[in-house]
Amino acid sequence: MENNAIKNRYEFVILFDVENGNPNGDPDAGNMPRIDPETSGGIVTDVCIKRKIRNFVELYKEGEAGCNILIKNDRSLNSKFTEAYDKLGLPKGQKGKNADDVKKAQEYICANYYDVRTFGAVMSTGDDPCGIVKGPVQLTFGKSIDPVYVNDITITRQAKTTEDRQNAAGTTEMGKKSFVSYGLYRIEGFVSALLAQKVTGFSEDDLELLWTAIINMFENDRSAARGKMCLRKLYVFKHDTALGNAPAQVLFDKIKVEKKPDIVAPRSFDDYIITVDRSMPTGVALAEKI
Repeated sequence: MENNAIKNRYEFVILFDVENGNPNGDPDAGNMPRIDPETSGGIVTDVCIKRKIRNFVELYKEGEAGCNILIKNDRSLNSKFTEAYDKLGLPKGQKGKNADDVKKAQEYICANYYDVRTFGAVMSTGDDPCGIVKGPVQLTFGKSIDPVYVNDITITRQAKTTEDRQNAAGTTEMGKKSFVSYGLYRIEGFVSALLAQKVTGFSEDDLELLWTAIINMFENDRSAARGKMCLRKLYVFKHDTALGNAPAQVLFDKIKVEKKPDIVAPRSFDDYIITVDRSMPTGVALAEKI
C-alpha cells in the first residue's frame, strides 16, 4: 500500500450554510432538522456528508477504474465481498477463512472502491469477509455556529394517493414541511497519512478528488427539501510529515467564526466574520481551497 499513498498528514475545516432548507433530517423526530436539545444548535452527521462525497465521486468518476463506490443502494455488500474472491480466484464460502485470503480480498476492495480507501468500511460479514478497514479520512459532526430556528409550516397538495382519499370531500390535503431559516455549519476533518500507507493506499490523486468532491458536494444534490446549501470555505492544514507537526486542536483554533456584533438573527453568510490566524506552527502550511 505504501508506494502511492500520501506522505503528509492533513486537517481541514469546512464551512457551509443552508437557507430555508433541511440539511439533515432526523428520522427519530419526524425528519425535522437535527438539533442539539441543550443548545438548539444545528447538527449534520458525518454520515450525511460522506454520502454527498460518495455521490459526487460516483457522478464525476463514473466508470473509472478504482473509483467505484461500495456503500450504495445497488446490491448487497456481501455479494461485493464475494465478487472480490471471484476476481482473485480465492476459495469461497469456507468457514475459518485463511487470513492471507482475507487480506488479499481486502486489498482488492481498497484498490477498486474509492470510499473504502477514503473512509474505510466494516466488511467482516457474510461467507466471504474482507475484514475491517479504518479509513484515513474522518469527519466530525457538523455544528451550527449559532442556534438555529426550525420552522414547521403547513403545506397543501392536490394529488391524492388512494381512491378513498380521491373521493373524499375537499380538493386538497394538508402536510408539514420543516426547515431551518438559516444556519452556518462547521465541520472539522482529519487525513492520516499513516493509515493511508499501512492500510488503504489512499493516494495524492485520491486526496485531490476528496477536495474536489467537498467543494462540489452540494452542486448536484439539490432538492426542494434541502433548500439552498452552499460550500462557503474549505481550509486545509498540511503537515510536513506523516506523523504530523502540531496537534489538530491547535490548528482548528486558528479559524474562528463569529456573528457580527449588530446581528441578532443571522440570515446570510455576510452576517458572520471569519478570522484566520495565519501564523502556523513549524512544519504546517495553510491553504484556502475556496
